Amino acid sequence: MMNKKIEDNFEFRDIRPEEYERAAEIEAEVFPPEEVVDADDVIAQARISPDCFMVAVDRNTGKVAGFLYGLATDEMRFRDEFFTDKSLHDHDGDNIMLLGLDIMTEYQGRGLGRAVMEHYISREKAKGRRRLVLTCLENLVGMYKKFGYTDLGISDSRWGGEEWHEMEIVLNR
Repeated sequence: MMNKKIEDNFEFRDIRPEEYERAAEIEAEVFPPEEVVDADDVIAQARISPDCFMVAVDRNTGKVAGFLYGLATDEMRFRDEFFTDKSLHDHDGDNIMLLGLDIMTEYQGRGLGRAVMEHYISREKAKGRRRLVLTCLENLVGMYKKFGYTDLGISDSRWGGEEWHEMEIVLNR
């Protein structure tokens, strides 16, 4: 159930070209240096698949407060190359590999991450996508379970030298 206050205060939509660089800056602000996706890769992903890159824009300031982005593919398992190899994006792919949920610090703890995720899930389900797949650290598994994701165990991903859990949510069978 969407939080009415969040719905009133934020617009949820595809990223626009003038927001690409700001998205890369937000990525660098919210993730530790070893986990940050390179700015050029964030911008390239936005250019290649803006329809897989949802922003939450503060209606009062007009600024991007956070975003969720990924790439479409028919692959079933997450791999680190999704962060850097844009040729892996297949616009018509059945699955979305989520690359980041980035919420600016001043907006965290208010349910904005949940709202972005709910909008993204709803949109991709309506498009007929089968699954969303993400990786997260152990301490975030519970949060993603609340969003409806299932923990598939330890991922093959070793992005940033970390051990990640791979999680999925089935949208359409």
